[in-house]
Amino acid sequence: MTHTDVPCPAPAQATPDADAPTPVRVGVIGAGRVGAVLGAALRAADGPQRYDVVAAAGESDASRERAAALLPGVPLRKPSDVARASDLLLLTVPDDMLANVVRVLADAGALRPGQYVVHTSGRHGLAILEPAARVGARPLALHPAMTFSGTAVDLERLHGAVLGTTAGPTEEAVAADLVRALGGRRMDVPEDRRTLYHAGLAHGANHLVTLVTEAMEVLAAAGADDPAATLRPLLTAALDNALSHGDAALTGPIARGDVGTVAAHLEDLAAQAPTALASYVALGRATLGRCVTDGRVLPIRAARILALLDEAEARAAGAAGSSEDAGSAGAAWEARP
Repeated sequence: MTHTDVPCPAPAQATPDADAPTPVRVGVIGAGRVGAVLGAALRAADGPQRYDVVAAAGESDASRERAAALLPGVPLRKPSDVARASDLLLLTVPDDMLANVVRVLADAGALRPGQYVVHTSGRHGLAILEPAARVGARPLALHPAMTFSGTAVDLERLHGAVLGTTAGPTEEAVAADLVRALGGRRMDVPEDRRTLYHAGLAHGANHLVTLVTEAMEVLAAAGADDPAATLRPLLTAALDNALSHGDAALTGPIARGDVGTVAAHLEDLAAQAPTALASYVALGRATLGRCVTDGRVLPIRAARILALLDEAEARAAGAAGSSEDAGSAGAAWEARP
């Protein structure tokens, strides 16, 4: 019998005549920030099911360094070899590469019946693993809802983190075992809600980074010598209050209906920090809508604030258009013989 003919043992089941389950051979394709950390976490898991990381694939120097630090002794091999060596294959590659990686592995005969193929994409569910399912592999989606640094620090952060899983009935036990081994909390995400789930995470985390960075730039323009220290107590309290109380945590000039203050903000941002104006206007509109809905801002004041936001946006667009026209005119003039 060849290696590819060997059925994959179910990770959650022990052999009937042994004291402990057979270790599950884990392969990691994409030894980046996520893959190396998850591999290390599974390797260190002390639950009833043991996980043995037998091979990893990573092409960049950074991936090789992470593998050396977090998965010492684990050989780096070609993706197809990693797939053939594993009972449970972790695909921790970028979203846009995932479909091609699965298809190539399936077409190469590197996947086999009974093998668990697990991806960590937030956006995708099981459909993208259809080439693996077609050859008899068992698909599973498992997305850690956290930011990874790609260092040992992440191992502690995994404890208590939510892992968004999508699994078929026969893969439910394996999904539960993996979440337990990683020390996380499971959130079952239906196949047709994966993109929405991921959009919520990206909107909250990624756009928060943009917002905070812009706020630090505005404070620096105002003369703050340490914008981060200035913002930290305020943002920490705001985040905690928002997570605990939602809209009730809103404060500030828009929530109070302070038309004059909003107008002054818009004027100074346009003059001193124009790169932050667009997001201020967009988030100002969103905040205003929520405050009108819950009755904190009267419609007449809301209309005046909305007019200010619209006017600021129109002026910014006009200024940008004028700059582009001037640049085009200058280029045309320089191009004249």
